[in-house]
Amino acid sequence: MFSVEVLPDAATDERMRDEWRRLIDAGLPSAGRHEGESNRPHVTLAVRERVEPETFAPLAAMLPLPLELGGVLVFGRGDRFVLTRAVVATKQLLELHRAVAFGAGAAEPRYANTAPDAWSPHLTLARRLHAEQVSQALRILELPAIRGAAVGLRVWDAAAKRVTTLR
Repeated sequence: MFSVEVLPDAATDERMRDEWRRLIDAGLPSAGRHEGESNRPHVTLAVRERVEPETFAPLAAMLPLPLELGGVLVFGRGDRFVLTRAVVATKQLLELHRAVAFGAGAAEPRYANTAPDAWSPHLTLARRLHAEQVSQALRILELPAIRGAAVGLRVWDAAAKRVTTLR
């Protein structure tokens, strides 16, 4: 599995990491618990079984672009939830997403939520929360609107655990 991801500027990255730390300090699941070097706040633009990272290199010229975080989005499956910060779908972000989706090709059914017109841009706060943990997280997080920029582009190869940085 490969994911094409856009990265926030340093200030936005640090604010997301602060939110991750708040969750950890409260004993809750947090994206910040993954200590791998590749783990950092990002917005996933596309997920596919196979992509060629160099396909996306020309798209790095579309950066930087405005990146605004709004409230929360909660995605659920069964009794577990993913807590995220919503990313405002600006014209520039949607144009980048469509260009990445075109370069990535048709989404396999399991990744259809990253296809144009099905995508919900977000930055993940935590995965595998129970409903009561979502409620607790919402009480401890501050969640102010954050205005920053998307400044980086990378491709994550999950099988090889390798990041290809394009910008």
